[in-house]
Amino acid sequence: MNMSAADVKRAAPSDGRATSPNASSTSSSSPKELNGSQILVRCLQAEGVKHIWGYPGGSVLYIYDALYQQDSIQHVLVRHEQAAVHAADGYARATGDVGVALVTSGPGVTNAVTGIATAYMDSIPLVIITGQVPTAAIGLDAFQECDTVGITRPVVKHNFLVKDVRDLAMTIKKAFHIARTGRPGPVVVDIPKDVSLKTAHFHYPEHVEMRSYNPVKKGHGGQIRKAVQLLLNAKRPYIYSGGGVILGEASAELRQLCDMLGFPVTNTLMGLGATPASDPKFLGMPGMHGTYEANMTMQNCDVLLAVGARFDDRVIGNPKHFASVERKIIHIDIDPSSISKRVKVDIPIVGDVKDVLQELIAQIKEAQQKPDTAVISQWWSQINEWRRRECLAYRTSPDVIKPQQVVEALWEMTRGTDTYITSDVGQHQMWAAQYYRFDEPRRWINSGGLGTMGVGLPYAMGIKLAKPQSDVFCITGEGSIQMCIQELSTCQQYKTPVKIIALNNRYLGMVRQWQELDYEGRYSSSYMDALPDFVKLAEAYGHVGIKIEKPSEIEPALKEMMRLKDRTVFLDVRTDPTENVWPMVKAGKGLSEMLLGSEDL
Repeated sequence: MNMSAADVKRAAPSDGRATSPNASSTSSSSPKELNGSQILVRCLQAEGVKHIWGYPGGSVLYIYDALYQQDSIQHVLVRHEQAAVHAADGYARATGDVGVALVTSGPGVTNAVTGIATAYMDSIPLVIITGQVPTAAIGLDAFQECDTVGITRPVVKHNFLVKDVRDLAMTIKKAFHIARTGRPGPVVVDIPKDVSLKTAHFHYPEHVEMRSYNPVKKGHGGQIRKAVQLLLNAKRPYIYSGGGVILGEASAELRQLCDMLGFPVTNTLMGLGATPASDPKFLGMPGMHGTYEANMTMQNCDVLLAVGARFDDRVIGNPKHFASVERKIIHIDIDPSSISKRVKVDIPIVGDVKDVLQELIAQIKEAQQKPDTAVISQWWSQINEWRRRECLAYRTSPDVIKPQQVVEALWEMTRGTDTYITSDVGQHQMWAAQYYRFDEPRRWINSGGLGTMGVGLPYAMGIKLAKPQSDVFCITGEGSIQMCIQELSTCQQYKTPVKIIALNNRYLGMVRQWQELDYEGRYSSSYMDALPDFVKLAEAYGHVGIKIEKPSEIEPALKEMMRLKDRTVFLDVRTDPTENVWPMVKAGKGLSEMLLGSEDL
C-alpha cells in the first residue's frame, strides 16, 4: 500500500527499511563515487519505482544494505522468490507500470524462473534484479552459482550480465526501456556481488538509443487503407481483440471503433474488459471455453479484424478447421513475429495498437462509404440466433453450491465498484472469466499463456499494494492456493487485506474434467486428499477464515468478507465436485465442434 516517508520510517523495525535521515536522494548525478548497490537504488528511484518484491541472500546483501539506507522505495519481503516475481507481475498488470523484483543467486534465480516465464508468455513489463557470485568465481561452480543468463534466456525479452560497475546505470536504463516498449516483457539484470560493491561515478541517462532495438509504432498507411476498405465492405464482420489492447492502453480506441461500425466484438481471456461485457455488441470470450455465439461468429465471419491477439491454440482450436472457412483477416500487432505465425493473414499491420486504431478510426470517419446497415442487420440476426442457445446456463441445487453461483453473486455485489479480480489456473479461472462480467480493462488479472498455478494470491498482494483503496478478490481453487499459500504471511506483515475465495471441490478440477471426458473416468492423482482446515490455517496466519457449504450461505459470507475491509479473509467454499466447465472445445477439434454440456458427450 502507498505510504508516506514518515510512515515508512515508522515501519522500519518490522520491514527492514531505513530510519536514517541521511537517505539517498533521487538526484540524477552525484559529485562523489557510489558503489554498485547505491547506483542501482538511484537508478530505480530515477525510474519512479515505489515497490520491490524480493528475498535476500548472500550475493545481494550489499543491495539490501543500500535499500535499507533510503526511504522512497518500499521493499516487500515475500516468503518464496516465485511469489516475488508474481507480485511484481500483478502490480504491472493492474497499473501498466514496470514491476520490479529482487532475488539472490542460485536457488533464488531458479525459484524465480516460473514467475519470469509467466510474465513472458503474457507480455508483462518486469525488471528482475538477480544476484550473482563474484565475477572471478563465475564458471567455477561457486556456492549458489547458476548460469542465470543461460537459464532465463528462453523466457525473457532480454537479459544482461553486468561485469563492470561503470556499465550498471546504462544497463538499468536499457532494461526498463526494453521491458516497457514494443511488445512488453520481462528483462533480467544479473549483478555479480563484487559489481554491487565496486564504485563509480553515477550518472543516469535521460534517454537511451539502441541500434538493434527499434520497435515500430506507426502502422503502414497503405495497409490501413486496405483494412478500411475491407471492413466497410464486409457482410459478416467480427472484431477479435486480445491482451495487446489492454497492454497498449487502447481500450478507448477499440470501443470507439466498435461503436462507429456497429460490429460484433469478442475479447480473449487476456483481453477481457477491453470492451464492456455489458455492451450488447460483446459476444463473450472465444475459444476452448468461450461462448457458443463468440465461436460460431468467429468461424462464420467473412472479415476478421484481429487486434493485439495471436490466434493461439486455446482461441481458434484446430488451425486446419479454422482455415476451412474462407475469410479475409486483418491483423494488427506490435510484434511482427506474431503475425501469420499460426494463421495466414491477408492484411498484416505492424505497429502500436493504439496508434494504428487511431489512424483506422480517422480514415473510417473520412471515408465516403459506410457499412451496409441492412446487410449487417442480417448478420446480427444470425448472431442472435446463436445467442438464444444460452450456452452459459447451468442447473442450480438447493443443497449443493455450484461454483458459477459464487462468481455471479460476487459480480452482482461488486459491479460498478473499484474492484480487481485475480485468479489461479483451472476450472475456477474459466468460471471467473465466464461469469464475472468485466466492464473495464486491467481489472481481470490471471495467467493466460503459461497457465501458472499459484499466481492468484501474489497477484492480489501486488495489486493491493498499488491500489490500497480498491477491493481485491482472488478466485482460486484448493489446489492452486496451496502453491503459494505461505504468502498469507506476507499479507499479514504488509497489511494488504485481500479477499480469497477458494472454490473447493476437493479435486484438481480441470485435470479431473479432462480425465472424465478423455480418459474414461480414470482419475489418476487428481483427488485432493489430506486438505488442511483452511479456516484454521487462515487464522494461524492472523487472518479471518470462513467456511460455507450451502447455497443460502453464499451471499451472507460475501457480505461479511466485504464488511471486513481491513482484514484478509479466506472463504472456503465447498462446491459440487462433479461440476464441469461448459462450453468446451476439446483438443484437436474446431470452434464449431463445441460441447455445450454433458448431453453432447
